[in-house]
Amino acid sequence: MDTIFTEKHHLRNSKTELYGGQLVEPFERPSRAEYIIGRVREVALGPVSAPNDFGIAPIAAVHDADYLTFLQAAWTDWRAEGFKGEAMTTVWPARRMSSRIPTHIEGRLGYYSLSCETAISEGTWEAAYASAQVALTGAERIRQGAGSAFALCRPPGHHAAIDMYGGYCFLNNAAIAAQYLLENGAARVAILDVDFHHGNGTQDIFDRRDDVLFLSLHGDPMDAFPHFLGHADEIGSGAGAGFTVNYPMPPGTGFETWRAALSDALSRMATFAPDVLIISLGVDTFETDPISFFKLTSDDFTTYGADIAALGLPTLFVMEGGYDIAEIGVNTVNVLQGFESGCNKPSCLT
Repeated sequence: MDTIFTEKHHLRNSKTELYGGQLVEPFERPSRAEYIIGRVREVALGPVSAPNDFGIAPIAAVHDADYLTFLQAAWTDWRAEGFKGEAMTTVWPARRMSSRIPTHIEGRLGYYSLSCETAISEGTWEAAYASAQVALTGAERIRQGAGSAFALCRPPGHHAAIDMYGGYCFLNNAAIAAQYLLENGAARVAILDVDFHHGNGTQDIFDRRDDVLFLSLHGDPMDAFPHFLGHADEIGSGAGAGFTVNYPMPPGTGFETWRAALSDALSRMATFAPDVLIISLGVDTFETDPISFFKLTSDDFTTYGADIAALGLPTLFVMEGGYDIAEIGVNTVNVLQGFESGCNKPSCLT
């Protein structure tokens, strides 16, 4: 399996996260990607290559133009105000308040963010742009006939909505890849989000679409970030009704329960019959992840990788979360190796 990876992920190296009432080192940090790429090379998973540059157009096909302009200028505008720290949101257009976009950077941060833990720092836009190119390069490999590919994206993307960032995400890499594939030959794409946290951004982007089936297995939003999306009764809107499927699960969920939800999701995907499957691959379902509450073990990741392979679909893995950094490489690669061991159809073979 080919891996696409860029050293530009290091440009996203924020030092500030608000967690538990304290400013701490961010859980989403450069070492995450280094552990993963190290494991990819250690087990000789396959070739590792840098992404091509597809430009801004495929990103703009998913995200609001004004939002992209904001992201590109946010750090410069923040520093121009004389602020010394990283750009952190302090105010939002909450219920019954105006939704007009302010001119001051403090107001614009609040308008375009969905949470305050994700600071914007120097190099954030450049790293997010490069991460999107990693996903697009993976999508292009699939379009050219590869049975599978691993887009080692950092920063991650599945919390990024049409015009909002947060949850460590700025550009929705999986959604950008899906839209690119739809514009280049695919009629239907399925996105399976196995990250512990709900893929609220992906749901937002494809809510009214019937050419993308979005399925998310995640911690119940009553108890877990992002809290305000991901309930089981959210099924899509308009033409997209029935094309969003959420599987919220409670604290302490183990692999047997989680795998039963995966089995249902795989069955729904088989009925949908997509041309391509995209996996939003988060391994923060691991039993010792510091900001999650599922109880999957390292061997479970291998098992469900093989479960996914049984569909026999061309599959693009797009990296999302996972914050037990010492184990992130093993757990991520276990999914990919499980997939390779379970794939016995030409359509998903490399």
